Amino acid sequence: MTQQNSESALEATQGRDAAGGEDHGLWWAEASIWTDRMKSALGNGVKGGNWFSLIDKVFRPSTLEAAWRKVEANKGSSGIDGQSLDRFAADAALYLTELHESLKSGSYTPSPVKRVDIPKGNGQTRPLGIPTVKDRIVQTALKMAIEPIFETQFREGSYGFRPERGCKDALREVDRLLQAGYTHVVDADLKSYFDTIPHDGLMARVAEKISDGRVLALIESFLRQDVMKDTEQWTPTAGTPQGAVISPLLANIYLHPLDLLMEESGYRMVRYADDFVILCWTAEDAEAALRQITAWTAANGLTLHPDKTRIGDAQEAGQGFDFLGYRFEGGRRYVREKSLKALRDKVRAKTKRNRGVSLDRIIADLNPMLRGWFGYFKHAVPSVHRDVDGFVRRRLRAILRRREKRSGFGRCLNDHKRWPNAFFASFGLFTLTTARLQARLPRCGN
Repeated sequence: MTQQNSESALEATQGRDAAGGEDHGLWWAEASIWTDRMKSALGNGVKGGNWFSLIDKVFRPSTLEAAWRKVEANKGSSGIDGQSLDRFAADAALYLTELHESLKSGSYTPSPVKRVDIPKGNGQTRPLGIPTVKDRIVQTALKMAIEPIFETQFREGSYGFRPERGCKDALREVDRLLQAGYTHVVDADLKSYFDTIPHDGLMARVAEKISDGRVLALIESFLRQDVMKDTEQWTPTAGTPQGAVISPLLANIYLHPLDLLMEESGYRMVRYADDFVILCWTAEDAEAALRQITAWTAANGLTLHPDKTRIGDAQEAGQGFDFLGYRFEGGRRYVREKSLKALRDKVRAKTKRNRGVSLDRIIADLNPMLRGWFGYFKHAVPSVHRDVDGFVRRRLRAILRRREKRSGFGRCLNDHKRWPNAFFASFGLFTLTTARLQARLPRCGN
């Protein structure tokens, strides 16, 4: 294939040896666990390539204390036992001591996960697992102990739920590759990935690096902990519970061999958790990449979604692809329609015409949301920002009409004259168009 030559394969590693990876500095790793000696072992390798004696790092009082602080900062709901963060905080020292003793003695057993359904649009829902506060602390401690071991092996093309990486980094890489001419794209979707990861295969991959039997047993206990929804209770036979602290790391571990396969084959894959695209030089390369992915997923107990997996030339109209909220097509970035709809729904919820608060308060509620949305979607085509600004002002004019006992949606010319754009600007309304213009101005230094 044209793409699979020595130069392409070298570039695809993006500065890392395809067999090993590199030390990231690990400034983010928990210092009480990952001492300089431990970090040195990561860089130099350990005997046999496997890590022993990790469980004591998990149940150390200092580790559990650090884990509790992370869980507390992340907030979240109570699990199946009803214990809130505030209730745990009231007697944290006692509870952490109990966790230390039960983990040290091997008597610790995770509680069932509370299953709730989260709306995700089109009348569909997404299952979310909520572990108890205690289980979240243990999972966080476990993650702090093992994440650096795997993180130093993960590839440059993997961006999801990793330290120092995020959606914006993945989007920049997609932009870079498209501009470099890799416009034939495999847009792949793994069907129900988090619910279908084979437990045995996942544990085998974890065991390639970790030989501490108690740590392996602890991980497996989280994979197999019961799930409760209303009065139903069952034990999962596959998958990692969405919402569990440890799940994203385990999901990345399972897909790591796919990252390696694509890299060693000379393909440019950009992956964020289970959402990934492969950007190729020719349509033939894209077809070959899709064949490889299809074979790999089938061999590893996963399934590509037949309706959501496709190949297209992103330069051609109608052949673009959606990725992380954006749509890439014809050399431009648009906002995916689903993302636009989600924003409009949030604006509608904050601008109901019968909302009995002042305009100042409504705008104060809108501004953080609009500012955050622009921060993520500021690279979209300018027309999107103008449309969003117009939609927000129409909603506000409709509120003002309602307060004057008049019906309507704030779209007529008289409404624009009575409440022009400058009127809302005087109340401090954040506008995406203005923010875009300001972002493009040169910054002067002293």
